[in-house]
Amino acid sequence: MTILALDTSAKAASVCLASEDRLIGACFVNTAFTHSRTLMPMVEQLCADTGVPLGEVEAVAVNAGPGSFTGVRIGVAAAKGIAFAKSLPCVPVSTLESMAYNFLGGDCIVCALMDARCSQFYQAFFRVAGDRAERLCDDRALSLTDLERELAQYDEKIILAGDGAAIAFKSLAHRRENVFLAPMNQINQTASSVACAAFQAIGAGNTCTPAELMPVYLRLPQAQRELNKRLGVPT
Repeated sequence: MTILALDTSAKAASVCLASEDRLIGACFVNTAFTHSRTLMPMVEQLCADTGVPLGEVEAVAVNAGPGSFTGVRIGVAAAKGIAFAKSLPCVPVSTLESMAYNFLGGDCIVCALMDARCSQFYQAFFRVAGDRAERLCDDRALSLTDLERELAQYDEKIILAGDGAAIAFKSLAHRRENVFLAPMNQINQTASSVACAAFQAIGAGNTCTPAELMPVYLRLPQAQRELNKRLGVPT
């Protein structure tokens, strides 16, 4: 099976074509350009460079959240559009879970972190052992204080990854000896890791139709939270 994987959940954007046993091609940019302008040209260029037309793609995978509200919407909308046109199955992947797949082949706990602003992080823990990534908790929004308390539960090697990792690492009041910041080449979520997670999901039968594919948000958008605050509505 050949799948197209997309990620626009944060400042970086990436696309990937992959089969079960081979990365066919990938494109990654971390320039904070507008994803609505860059994503589809990246897909078109990747298909042209690899000689794999969209007509040969058999499923579309995407980081469906959490992440930037606008970025997640762009990626999900693009995946839905591509899949609708070809009647393809879709594979929604947790942005946080996809980060864990950057560390396959290792033996560690991955603490996936995205900057959720307002002194919070989108976060989840995963245990990576060999070619498997095991989820240890649900995706959630945590404060730095809560994150420190969660980190203290593990004595194993912990790697912080994601666009909130460096912020959290610098801000930890009690930095533990078993906590490390991921290196530059592994710290960001990428479409190639989305593809790895997607093949696991496909094997478990976890796909959906384009109509069923929806973005996943852990919090209301900032504008809605501010409106609710003015209206006195609990958030």
